[in-house]
Amino acid sequence: MKVIPFPTTALHGTEWEAVESDRVVSGAPKRTYKVLHSSKSDEFHAGIYECSAGKWKVTYNEDEFCTLLEGHVRLTNEDGEAQDFHAPDSFTVPSGYKGTWEAVTPVRKYFVIYEQATKKE
Repeated sequence: MKVIPFPTTALHGTEWEAVESDRVVSGAPKRTYKVLHSSKSDEFHAGIYECSAGKWKVTYNEDEFCTLLEGHVRLTNEDGEAQDFHAPDSFTVPSGYKGTWEAVTPVRKYFVIYEQATKKE
């Protein structure tokens, strides 16, 4: 087993995808990401993410810790409260958060996600 390094440069060899049109508020945002590690339980994931500028609706079913490597994001909750983050800020988006994610500029970030597995009955 080895320790997993995280690149600081732009992703290469990953496919960019458009944010789903029914979620887009403004712009024509695209994104890409690479998961660099997932736990054996498949509840914990860590990687790198990039997106172009734009604004879209989000609903978090997972807890996510982010560190911005590049860019400026504005998260606005469903009550209209906005929070701005600029590289190299770090922040956590808690499970249950609803609102918008706005990449004011192109963004590159590290992410760590925890999503509790659902129990099968």
